[in-house]
Amino acid sequence: MKKTYIYVLISTFLFSSMEISLKLAGSAFNGIQLNFLRFLVGGLFLLPFAVRALRKQKHRLDFKDLGIFLLTGLVGIVISMTFYQIAVEVDQASTVAVLFSCNPIFALIFSYLILREKLSRTNLIAVIISLIGLLIIVNPTHLTNPVGLTLAITSAVTFGLYSIVSRWGSMRGHFNGLTMTSLSFLAGALELGILMGLSHVSAIANRLNSVNGLKSFANIPFVQGIAPNNLLLLAYICIGVTAGGFGFYFLAMETSDVSTASLVFFIKPALAPIMAMIVLHERIVLPTIIGIVVIVLGSIVMFLGNRYADQVNSMQYQGIFAKLLRKPGSPNELQQKISADRQKLRDDAKLTKEKLVNKSSNENLS
Repeated sequence: MKKTYIYVLISTFLFSSMEISLKLAGSAFNGIQLNFLRFLVGGLFLLPFAVRALRKQKHRLDFKDLGIFLLTGLVGIVISMTFYQIAVEVDQASTVAVLFSCNPIFALIFSYLILREKLSRTNLIAVIISLIGLLIIVNPTHLTNPVGLTLAITSAVTFGLYSIVSRWGSMRGHFNGLTMTSLSFLAGALELGILMGLSHVSAIANRLNSVNGLKSFANIPFVQGIAPNNLLLLAYICIGVTAGGFGFYFLAMETSDVSTASLVFFIKPALAPIMAMIVLHERIVLPTIIGIVVIVLGSIVMFLGNRYADQVNSMQYQGIFAKLLRKPGSPNELQQKISADRQKLRDDAKLTKEKLVNKSSNENLS
């Protein structure tokens, strides 16, 4: 269990530093380019673990599996992470971190709408509390950066959708979390690479350059900007934050349970703004602090509810299947009753025999 909490702490630190590192690298790289590089390298770094899992399962990928990875890559990497990357560029890292940390709340909603999973009373309360926290941070009556807030919330909503689509794909293809993540990363990077290639087509590039807000999407570079002075930061983003963050998260899940591993996303809303304030010197206003506290409260409610549900399910599982999992020949309630009945018959037979012997002796004496 000690290893689990070490994995959780490392993963929490890496995920909490994600917005800060992307903000620092934003001046040297195009946002889409950085998105492409980090998921390509991160996916390749996790690929050996995915291949080992596939070999262990004796699973050979087919076109249906490829379709699943292309779908999860499109939703998670191309759509969600693109909105996320742009949000980091145009808004404070602390604000994006808090808003993006609400993605498990949206995942709960999508699980109810798409997978028809039951939304417990505790989770419903957590959703309401977290949405209140979002409203406090966004503050619709005094919007200071509507574009950044819209992008951050959109990235959180679509990442919640990615989580559910990924879960659906994992159940359909029988993939573990690490395999699903690695191959989704690579599929998303491939799709981004195709779009980046299209941005170099003259007709498309000229059209994008003619619109003020879309100029950064024209002629997106692949390797331009990579230099010795930012190579270490790029490696930290690709291998540390992207591959390491998810890798340690799944290690925590494998050594404990989903509820314990999900502590990563519950601590991040509180830790990420503090790190952004120290490293980037970002100022955190009072409404944001209140919103963070409310969202953390909602996360705690959801964590405790999921933890209780896991314990109840575990107890029910043990109660229902304990008899089926017993070793052959071990006693159960029926065997104990039969044994007790047999012993009673032996005792009755012995008592009857003793009475007959005593009666016969008395007759002989008389």
